[in-house]
Amino acid sequence: MTAQTDTPGSVTTVYQVSGMSCGHCEGAVSSEISDIPGVSSVKAVAATGEVTVVSEAALDEAAVRAAVDEAGFELADRA
Repeated sequence: MTAQTDTPGSVTTVYQVSGMSCGHCEGAVSSEISDIPGVSSVKAVAATGEVTVVSEAALDEAAVRAAVDEAGFELADRA
């Protein structure tokens, strides 16, 4: 996780994911993370490895890690 911003009613968190290289990769990661309860939007960018997640509350990092693993990628350690 590289950044987290709280706004009324939502939390925006930016994660670093390694291994994404194309739009299909972005879609796979976005789809898996979107299945986590409370997630309202996900935007993955393969070029930077950044995945921006907006959720109702802070997410359990283990759940995000499991979703990224399920998509076939790796959640990078915190900087």
